[in-house]
Amino acid sequence: MGLIVAQAVYVILFLKELWHLVGGAMKFTEQDIMLIVLGLIDVVMISNLLIMVIVGGYETFVSRLELHRHPDQPEWLSHVNASVLKIKLAMAIIGISSIHLLRTFIYAGQLGKPDSPFTETGVMWQAIIHTVFILSAIGIAYVERLSAPVYEGHAKKAAH
Repeated sequence: MGLIVAQAVYVILFLKELWHLVGGAMKFTEQDIMLIVLGLIDVVMISNLLIMVIVGGYETFVSRLELHRHPDQPEWLSHVNASVLKIKLAMAIIGISSIHLLRTFIYAGQLGKPDSPFTETGVMWQAIIHTVFILSAIGIAYVERLSAPVYEGHAKKAAH
């Protein structure tokens, strides 16, 4: 229930940012518009991550949703399990991190200015953390791939 409330908050945040974009479209620079749009994309990606966790978690751990052949059924839901959900979440986190890193790189021209919120050390750490996210996702996918044949073998034996 908490994640559903968080999803509603993200919808409100999206609408607020969209209103801000539309209201200031005539006075914003191209860079300002691009940064606001990146913010909108970021909110949507986090919302998609929440939906993935809510629906995938419910489907995996609570009950089947019985959406077979429904036109709105997500493709991944038909074969969702904890392993697939972990990889999907890792990829979503990398996407969100990429948006934040892109925003930082856009502001990179302000490095060293007294009023800039960015420092060279901060940018370096953001890049390192993003790299760690990527390596973690690769590690999760590798471990899941190593364990998949063992799991499938057990399932085949159990079926006979």
